[in-house]
Amino acid sequence: MIVPDFSREEKLTQRGYKCIAGVDEAGRGPLAGPVVAGAVVFSDAKIVQKLMAAGIRDSKTISEKKREYFYELIIENAEEWSVGIVAEDVIDRINILEATKLAMTTALKNLKKKPDFVLIDGMNTLENFSASQMAIPKADQNIFSVSAASIIAKVTRDRILIDFDKRYPGYGFAKHKGYGTKFHLEMIEKNGPCKIHRKSFSPISKYF
Repeated sequence: MIVPDFSREEKLTQRGYKCIAGVDEAGRGPLAGPVVAGAVVFSDAKIVQKLMAAGIRDSKTISEKKREYFYELIIENAEEWSVGIVAEDVIDRINILEATKLAMTTALKNLKKKPDFVLIDGMNTLENFSASQMAIPKADQNIFSVSAASIIAKVTRDRILIDFDKRYPGYGFAKHKGYGTKFHLEMIEKNGPCKIHRKSFSPISKYF
């Protein structure tokens, strides 16, 4: 099990940066629903140590129940946090990479205090956000603020899909969250796509 640490943020603080945000996304791969980004800022190392001891780490490595619990811990203890949500019709229009960057940029702009350094999970920096940035593959596993952002993004998106399940019953969105599971594909084949399916994604695209 990889445990994230706060050393990168501390080194940046020592270099003079005042507001360091971690940012990550959830929902690049699903066939339905939005892509969601979370942005989180921590400045108090003692609080971070407490949260690290609780077991906060990359959202993909923990259960849904723990993600919900950690989500509450993060929003209660972070100096700042926010989300950015880009809907499926925008994903279809601008492609998933650009939509992911837009979600991240939106999350950062939604913070009350503008970060002066951003740690990004992945390989792409954000052209439309004017701050020093570093894109780091697997940052969600290794960098604490990005791990926290991954939980904010994942829980927010899961809640959206659970709500969509009530509006578009029969597809199982509450269970698979829009990913291309066997059941989901069978329901698309049976019922056709619904409003929140991504028309540009295969196999949804064959219906349009």
